[in-house]
Amino acid sequence: MFRFALARTLRAPVVAAGRRQAVKMTVEAPLRPFSISSVLRHKHVEPPKPGEELHCTFISPDGEKTTLEVAAGDSLLDIAHEHDIDLEGACEGSLACSTCHVIVDPEYYEKMEEPGDEENDMLDLAFGLTETSRLGCQCIMSKEFDGITVTLPSATRNMSFQK
Repeated sequence: MFRFALARTLRAPVVAAGRRQAVKMTVEAPLRPFSISSVLRHKHVEPPKPGEELHCTFISPDGEKTTLEVAAGDSLLDIAHEHDIDLEGACEGSLACSTCHVIVDPEYYEKMEEPGDEENDMLDLAFGLTETSRLGCQCIMSKEFDGITVTLPSATRNMSFQK
């Protein structure tokens, strides 16, 4: 009985301190707009309006090319999922993995903004990283990228493609 009473009195302040700390951490935690916006938009690919079609080409690990007409504002990850292209995206575009790793044609890579720190951290985990590697969830189609070609790597952290 003494042990039970002692445990209850010792546990109460620890729980209270834990709650205060959790509240403090929640209030001070920075928001990540890229992650939040990607999750909210995930799998909401809009068909292109007539006259506003953009084109992107995916090259599979076995060399098969698939050219698609897409709308501005959609990510390469969402476009791939919409058209049944094997680009995994385990975190559903929340910038928490590297499974949507793509290799961008150098001509278009130069037109893109530099990857942010969070994307670079995830790219460090990608299998088969190249100088023009990006995460598909962070590549958003715009008129500037009309005609982009991306190659899917032969493997990701969760999948591999065999010829």
